[in-house]
Amino acid sequence: METLKFLTAQQANEVAEKFSTPCYVYSQEAIENQCKKAHAFPNSFGIRVRFAMKSCPTKSIVQLIDSLGMHIDASSGYEVERAIEIGIAPEKISLSSQEVPNNFKELILKNIHFNACSLHQIESYGKLFPNTSLGVRINPGLGSGGTNRTNVGGEASSFGIWHEYIPQILALCEKYNLKVIRIHTHIGSGSDPKVWQKVAKMSLDTVRKFKDVTILNMGGGFKVGRMSDETSTDLTEIGTPIANEIENFANETGRKLEFEIEPGTFIMANSASVVTTIRDICDTGKNGYKFLKLDSGMNEVLRPSIYGARHPLIVLQKEISDEKENYIVVGRCCESGDILTPKAGDPEALEPRLLAKATIGDLCVIDSCGAYCSAMGTKNYNSYPVAAEVLLEKSGDLKLIRRRQTLDQIIQDEL
Repeated sequence: METLKFLTAQQANEVAEKFSTPCYVYSQEAIENQCKKAHAFPNSFGIRVRFAMKSCPTKSIVQLIDSLGMHIDASSGYEVERAIEIGIAPEKISLSSQEVPNNFKELILKNIHFNACSLHQIESYGKLFPNTSLGVRINPGLGSGGTNRTNVGGEASSFGIWHEYIPQILALCEKYNLKVIRIHTHIGSGSDPKVWQKVAKMSLDTVRKFKDVTILNMGGGFKVGRMSDETSTDLTEIGTPIANEIENFANETGRKLEFEIEPGTFIMANSASVVTTIRDICDTGKNGYKFLKLDSGMNEVLRPSIYGARHPLIVLQKEISDEKENYIVVGRCCESGDILTPKAGDPEALEPRLLAKATIGDLCVIDSCGAYCSAMGTKNYNSYPVAAEVLLEKSGDLKLIRRRQTLDQIIQDEL
């Protein structure tokens, strides 16, 4: 059975009493600890850590991470604007997007950094800003991820410019007198550390083809174990060989490359929980399953539904006992895919989870919900309001950082 990551049962009950459920709770201490680990990534000539804002763009969380010396990796023009609106300096923001934003020129003039992710993007940038510099995202032809859907390298991925098109990149840069100063790549979330290291070495070969490059950005994708039987990436273990390679590259070429990484999951995955209430319990007979129905689900935590991801689940009994039962835990949405206990390795199958024996009204904490949960839930499906969000400060105080949405707010823009 899983245990709580950072909340105590008393704190979870306090959250429910003060803010109702479902409610996200972020741990300031956990976030700060992960940021320190990211900043300690091995490097030879400097490291810049960019927080993947798409993983958790809540204002207070981004501001906290900014205060810890992190820069920002934005995945859309809207993310850039949102970051600036909440006080992030434009020069600390890097944009790597699937599209050229409508206000692209305005954003670049604010002095953000830009990585072109297609030949069209280089052309668009070159027409607006000839005789300048930019970054380029390369698809190295190799990827890795926790599932096929989180693998963003290789032939099945649209992210970045296919590595065989480097001559076309060089031609466009010559046409508009552009200098490529940053090579960027990202191969997937939950990626194999050995594949990550291999792609880093491949990226150095790419750097050799661009004489003005001073920065190598390897994205993020570091695997984080959410469940007790899952392992997490050791950044020192995977980073040290890469730092050595960059030093060898400097000895060979005279170029001392700065290194950039873009962690999102690594910072946030185990830094938040969702406190929920068990609303109902039912079963499908003696040969079937027993179900716990929560007042949360894919609205707040979509990852199990789309990736088959597993999250720790902890029942907090009102009346403490040692009894345990196997349950399938489901969300409240009228949707067959709203399942929180998919089978390990088989997202289409169910896997009962051994939990403390539950009664209706008990709390159930869904743990490891800091990354790609609040940011990616099926907001307003079945007209459920967006959940409140709370920061557990190091003092132990609970600070409301997002109010619970109301029904009026859901429908306010409808005509």
